[in-house]
Amino acid sequence: MRARLLAATATAVLLPGALVPATPAGASANPARTHRSTSPKAPAAPGAPDVADQAGDPAARTPVGSGAADMPCPRVPAPRVSRPPRPAPPPAVPAERAVGGPALATAGLVIPAGVTRPPGVTATSWLVADLDTGQVLGGCGPHEYGTPASVQKLLLAATMLPRLDPNQVVTVTDEDMDIEPGSSAVGLVAGGRYRVETVWLGLLLQSGNEAANVLARLGGGSDGAAGGVRAMNEYAHRLGARQTHAVTPSGLDGRGQFTSAYDLALIARACFADPTFRRYALTETHLIPAQRVHRTKGFEIQNENQLIYRYPGALGGKTGFTDLARHTYVGAAERNGRRLVVTLLGAEPQPARGWEQGAALLDWGFSLPRTATVGRLVDPGELDASPSAPPPPVATGDARQAAASGPLGGGPSVPWPALGAVAGGAVLVALLLRRRVVRQRYDRRP
Repeated sequence: MRARLLAATATAVLLPGALVPATPAGASANPARTHRSTSPKAPAAPGAPDVADQAGDPAARTPVGSGAADMPCPRVPAPRVSRPPRPAPPPAVPAERAVGGPALATAGLVIPAGVTRPPGVTATSWLVADLDTGQVLGGCGPHEYGTPASVQKLLLAATMLPRLDPNQVVTVTDEDMDIEPGSSAVGLVAGGRYRVETVWLGLLLQSGNEAANVLARLGGGSDGAAGGVRAMNEYAHRLGARQTHAVTPSGLDGRGQFTSAYDLALIARACFADPTFRRYALTETHLIPAQRVHRTKGFEIQNENQLIYRYPGALGGKTGFTDLARHTYVGAAERNGRRLVVTLLGAEPQPARGWEQGAALLDWGFSLPRTATVGRLVDPGELDASPSAPPPPVATGDARQAAASGPLGGGPSVPWPALGAVAGGAVLVALLLRRRVVRQRYDRRP
C-alpha cells in the first residue's frame, strides 16, 4: 500500500498540465462571488458552433472550486425515495483522488474559471470530458466513490470486446441465467444458441444481466465468469481507474463494488475507441432469434438509451439503475468535430431522467472553449509506468574486481549522488514488485 501511494503520488505530481486550484486558502468558495470577478461566457444553444477558443486567456485554463472549501455542486431538488443503506466506501487515498490533476481532488464542483456554471442535476457526482484530447472540462466530486449499476457493463465491454469473436455461436448455460429476480434481462434461454454479437447487443441495448454472465464466462477462460470479473478489474487498473472494483459483471450490486465518475470516463473512452462498440452503441433494434428446440419465438429488442434518438450527434452510451445505486448514466456526442462524454452517478429520474441530465451537461460542455480544462484523463498504463532510473554501470571483467575497485585502490571514486540514484532505483523496483503482488491479491478477491 505504501509503494502504491508513493508511485501514485509521483504520478499525480508529474502529470503534465496539472492545474492548481484558483481559490486560495481562506478565500471564499462562493461560486457566484468567484464568477463575478471574471467574464462568464453565455452557453451556446444545442447545435450552435463552439465558443471561440481562448488560448491566451489564463482564466480559461485555471479551475475553480477546489480550494480551502469545496464549491457546492449545482443541484435541483428531487423527490425523497427509500433506498437501502449506502455501503461504506473504501478509505480515500489522496493520490488516487488526484489522478488526472490536483484540481479533481474535490467533493464539490470543479470548473474552469470564467465559464458559465453548469446546470443543476440530481446526480451526486458527474464529469464531462473530451474523448479525443482527454481534457476534463468539469465535474462534481469526480473522484467520489459511487455504485455503478449497469454502467459497469461498459467495463465488461472494454475488457471483452477484443477477446471474443462476434461470429462465434455460444450455448447459454443454467449458471448464466442465475440473475436477481426482476432484474433486467434480454430474454435468452438456457440451452439456447446465439451468436456472440447478438449477446453483445442484448447487453448494450437491453442491459441484459444474463448476457453479461455469458460474456464474462466466455472471456474468463477456465475460471469462467469469476475469471471474467478478475479480467475486468485488471483492465480497470491498467486504464488508471483506481477507484473501480467490480464484483459482478453486470453491475448488479455486490459487496465492495464501487466506481467514480472519473473512472467511468476512462472506461467510456476505451469503449468509444473501439469501432465495434460504436456500432453497437448506435444500433436501434435487433432481432433475437427463435430457439425452436425450446419452442421460443424470435423477438425484437430496442436500444433503451434515449440519447441516440433525441440528441443531435449522439454517439451512444449506457443507462443503469438499482435501488442502491439509483440512476447512473454514460453518454457521448459529437458536435463540430468535438466528441464529449458525460458520466453521472446517484441520480434521480425527477425532475429529469438520467439521459436528460447527461444531455444538459453535454450542452454545457460544448459551450466551453476548446482550451477550457480542469484536468485530464490519464492514458492506459500511464500510472503503472515507473520513473526512469539511471542505467546501471556497465561491468567489465570480473564483477568482484569491479566491486572492489574505488577509493581503496586509488582509482576514481563513484560520486555519492550517483550511488544514491542507483540505490534509489533498486528500492523503487522492489517497492513496485511488492505493489504488484499486493494489487494481484486485491484483484483476485471474490
